[in-house]
Amino acid sequence: MVAPEYPAREGRQMFDLFLRRVRGSVCRISAVIAILAFISLTFTSILFTSVPVQADDPADAHLSVLYDIAQDTWKFFATDVDPNTHLPMDNLTWAGGGPLSSKGQYTSASNIGVYLWAVVAANDLKLIPRSTAHSLISATLDEVATIDRYQGLLYQWYDTTNGHRIRNPFDIDCAAEPTPVPDNCYFLSAVDNGWYASGLIVVRQALPELRRQVDALLQPMNFGLFYDNGYQHPGCNVNAPTDPNAFQPTGQMFGGYYANQGPVGYHNGALYSDPRIAIYIGMGLHQMPGDVWWRSWRVLPPKQCDTDPDFSWIGQWPAQGYWQTYTDFQSHKTFNVWEGHYEYPGTSTTFVPTWAGGMFEGLMANLVMPETTFGPRSFGLNDLRWAQVQVQYATQALHYPVWGMSPSSTADDTGAYGGFGVEGLLFPYVGGGANSGNPSLGLSQCHGCATEDTISPHASFLALSVLPQEAYANIVNLRTIFPEVYASDGGFYDAVNPLTGMIGHRRLVLDQSMIMAALDNAINHEAMQRHFFGDPVAQTGLLYLALEKMSIH
Repeated sequence: MVAPEYPAREGRQMFDLFLRRVRGSVCRISAVIAILAFISLTFTSILFTSVPVQADDPADAHLSVLYDIAQDTWKFFATDVDPNTHLPMDNLTWAGGGPLSSKGQYTSASNIGVYLWAVVAANDLKLIPRSTAHSLISATLDEVATIDRYQGLLYQWYDTTNGHRIRNPFDIDCAAEPTPVPDNCYFLSAVDNGWYASGLIVVRQALPELRRQVDALLQPMNFGLFYDNGYQHPGCNVNAPTDPNAFQPTGQMFGGYYANQGPVGYHNGALYSDPRIAIYIGMGLHQMPGDVWWRSWRVLPPKQCDTDPDFSWIGQWPAQGYWQTYTDFQSHKTFNVWEGHYEYPGTSTTFVPTWAGGMFEGLMANLVMPETTFGPRSFGLNDLRWAQVQVQYATQALHYPVWGMSPSSTADDTGAYGGFGVEGLLFPYVGGGANSGNPSLGLSQCHGCATEDTISPHASFLALSVLPQEAYANIVNLRTIFPEVYASDGGFYDAVNPLTGMIGHRRLVLDQSMIMAALDNAINHEAMQRHFFGDPVAQTGLLYLALEKMSIH
């Protein structure tokens, strides 16, 4: 079977369209940035896959193996999609590696969005014909059009057997809770709706014949609900006690919203984490201003005002870096941004950490938004650095034979889910009161938010875009050292304990879809990214990526 060749005419048309849109909306300098980034994207793709590849071609054994994994992984989805509603189930379990033993018959906005990625990837890779992709996606979108939504946004959980909104998995039907209360019956997640919208955007570009269905779902979505548009105290990290919204980091994005009640009481303040997909889309839909980009924190910042919070409890304090003034190209407002970074102990590797140390916190956005191309001095470079930190810590500090820590199933058959990540728990941690003479040396901003005893294969696939050779070798090692972690009926299981060899024989639609999207990019010339950044919604975010200059090197 032949993996698809990069369609030069289609790519040229896409680029011409993108360039016209850029010229029509921003200055000529931005158009030059777009041209250079497009050239970079093309040539980096060619470096990894320079010719059309046949799956049985021994001269390109790496891509042949990846293509076989894509074929096996796609088999998971035939079982995962609920035949009653065409919604993807959250997970499937094969306890002990035997027959299918349980189904997680519930789903979320994220699950739906990334399932759309997976179908598009299967079509790009010629695993299914376009007519099948059209049919599968259309059936799912038809169902989504009938389920409960709020201003176009999806609620937290749905029962896949009937499409009803539920409070939690295996919990009550929300019809039994008609009065709004602040629980999951009424919760709208910013990050989950970001991934859902990303799937719609990918479909709109990959299968334009479905544009009408997609637009009917995408156009009502109001990401403005998640933006904190309150008063911003000039020159402070948060508002002063006498300000409206005292002590709040206004200008950032709330983590969610309770329908008919208001926003949650916390912000997604750490920009280098998976919620940034909602920021890209919120800005791209012109429902969030550029403030949300500049007011969010790369590393928790030192005080600018006496009333600012003391962040000396974070992983490394005081973080290295400097204050950088940016002028927003849309509003022309100026912002003082702390371009801080961490340093891997004993090396010169500098990076911006994730919140809890997980791989998908850092690299999941790059599956669709081409950060590594458009942000060579910002998030693109940091995606590389974060992958390098993951490799170095797992293999050299923990002495694991494989690497890749990210939230996933637990490495057993209990069906539990855990937060796993590179937090640097082996390194000294002082906590509150750390200083340059007695520093904390952790690798994430939050200490103790995750454990370091589980490897999830999806993390290796996320790294294919930045460390292709190392990631490929790790994928091979996972299958060689832990052969039970893989089966041809659906690809990788979700988790392995690298010391005991225990396997979590569960597959999550979230993680399997990330694998499919990553393989589409690796095998098919960044196809998933090209679908996404070809859409007008993506282009505002591309410009912010290009403008930012982080303090890492």
